[in-house]
Amino acid sequence: MNETPAQIRIFGAVVISALLLWAYGPAGPGLLQAAALEDGRVRLLEDGDYFPAFMKAVDGAKREIVLSFFLFKTNGDRTSYTDRLLAGLVRAAKRGVRIRIVLERGKDAKDSQIDTSNRETAARLRQEGIDVAFDSPGTTTHTKVAVIDGRYIFLGSHNLTNSALKYNHELSVCIDSPPLAGETLRYIDSLHK
Repeated sequence: MNETPAQIRIFGAVVISALLLWAYGPAGPGLLQAAALEDGRVRLLEDGDYFPAFMKAVDGAKREIVLSFFLFKTNGDRTSYTDRLLAGLVRAAKRGVRIRIVLERGKDAKDSQIDTSNRETAARLRQEGIDVAFDSPGTTTHTKVAVIDGRYIFLGSHNLTNSALKYNHELSVCIDSPPLAGETLRYIDSLHK
């Protein structure tokens, strides 16, 4: 494996966050509010906890939202979780929040569904004036990370699909850390250059 120092630090922060949660325990499922993080700087987001927390952060964003996801699959159904997220991003852009998104570009035939889904979503986002880039073709970008206002990091297993946001067993964290957010942004920026 050829991890960069930024990847190692991000992984280390996730491990430390998980250990802190294990040592001190969360207040209980659903007891902590999304962006408030009253009991510390890390919140575990199990399964369906991710979507409302992420939406609250998107709706509360003031300056910038940066996303890097392996899969962002919208379908034009305004009631689906992913299309509701797309609408939230559009609302944020209309109120002046800068939005940048990096998505995986399929490399071969087996990746064609991923590529098609990401390109369809990118077209919907671009139609609303949102900046979307695709990763470099030589390496798969399997990230599932968002940075909001240079402070809140959403990192974990959740892709932006209805299955991941509504039905699957998934595990992510929300980290309130401007220094780590800066490192995460530098890493995201490196994915499409």
